[in-house]
Amino acid sequence: MTKSRSRGAIAHLAVLHGVCATLLVAMVAFAAPSDADTTWSVVPANAAGPDGRSVIDLELAGGQQVVEHVAVINRSTEPADFAIDANDGYLTSKGYFDMRPSDATPTDGGAWLEVPDKVTIAAGATSIVPVKVSIPHNATPGDHPVGVTASLETISGQVRVQNRVGVRLNIRVTGDYVAKVAVTGVRAGYTGSWNPFAAGSVEVTYTVVNVGNVRLVTDNRILTSTFAGESNWSDTSKARPREILPGGSHTFAARVPGVWPLGPIGTTITAIPAPAGDPPPGVTADRVAIDLTTWALPWPQLALLALLALVLVAIRVIGARRRRRIEKLIILNGRGTPQEA
Repeated sequence: MTKSRSRGAIAHLAVLHGVCATLLVAMVAFAAPSDADTTWSVVPANAAGPDGRSVIDLELAGGQQVVEHVAVINRSTEPADFAIDANDGYLTSKGYFDMRPSDATPTDGGAWLEVPDKVTIAAGATSIVPVKVSIPHNATPGDHPVGVTASLETISGQVRVQNRVGVRLNIRVTGDYVAKVAVTGVRAGYTGSWNPFAAGSVEVTYTVVNVGNVRLVTDNRILTSTFAGESNWSDTSKARPREILPGGSHTFAARVPGVWPLGPIGTTITAIPAPAGDPPPGVTADRVAIDLTTWALPWPQLALLALLALVLVAIRVIGARRRRRIEKLIILNGRGTPQEA
């Protein structure tokens, strides 16, 4: 990931190929702003330099230690001092990888990483930063996502902007892996059309929770059924391969069209989980299905039938009146005065 620092920078988040870039803003009174532009990158590396990886995947046992590396590349024309930090990773509401702020104390895998406090890098040079990973003996088996960042600060007036550019590490502690999800918060409602010849839709929201200890993605499917037949929906959007970390969740929304309001509407939400990244050997995840019933009465169709019934009654009443009028005219004509010879 490459980052350019300039005066008046705005905090934002950028993610590319599993590499996270986080910019955090703190409102403080501080000194005069810096006018220099600084551009830098942080990528996975070995002791010799960048190695072409986009993320660092590690599978380690409790008590094991390993030294990884990240390369911090100063692409600017001036030397710079970069602060280095490591912390726990998480996913934003949009599914992007992010890290806890640098001043937050790590509570999970971020506490297992040891990095230098800072590095000074000459203009156009690269520094290889060692990352020592030490897994506690009692570490919980499963996935523990973390990140390592190199940061600079831009000061403008009364605002200090901390720009963090980093690399994601997926640490997996060996042991009993559990791949499991739960579906909660299921709600379904029918949205009809006042056009009696058009079907409505079922609006469904639900939350998929990762109750296991490995990263998962889910293929979500919805099936609705009425007396008229079945309608199904599958998530083909970018949300379909969305990753859910252990203990994390994501709320989905779906619209199933082509559903006629014929009383009870059965809805089945099925989440089919699969491990994200390299699946642990011998670990499978069972699909989870939730059923619920929504009622939808065919008000437009009933209104149309009532209108047709009224029209038929009106036609019959008008027809009966016309017949009586004709019969009366016939009777009156039959009683006419006979003509004289």
